[in-house]
Amino acid sequence: MDEGARQGIDKIKKVRDSLHRRAKIYSELGKIDDRGTARALGSLQRAPAPGKKITKIGFIFLLSPDPFTTPLGIPMIIAGKYLEKVYNGATIKDVGQETKNFFSDYSHLKNKMS
Repeated sequence: MDEGARQGIDKIKKVRDSLHRRAKIYSELGKIDDRGTARALGSLQRAPAPGKKITKIGFIFLLSPDPFTTPLGIPMIIAGKYLEKVYNGATIKDVGQETKNFFSDYSHLKNKMS
């Protein structure tokens, strides 16, 4: 095997090991028994999605028969759509899942190269 391919495989192994350690850390974070830490991690696991909530309220205002709420609904819908694009509602579970997916992709790539 030539030196370039060997270096590529070594890089993939290092990334794989790093991803494996990261996935392990994320899975162990949920097992912490400290009440304050558990509460903080719990709020991360149930990340709010303000964009979706504002959009729903905007549609309710838009469809309500009251003439004063109809003009408020359109800006709320636009603001909600903007927040959905800007706000990252990812939870720790999402990050761990994406890390596992990325890890499996690298494992497949490593297996095909060797």
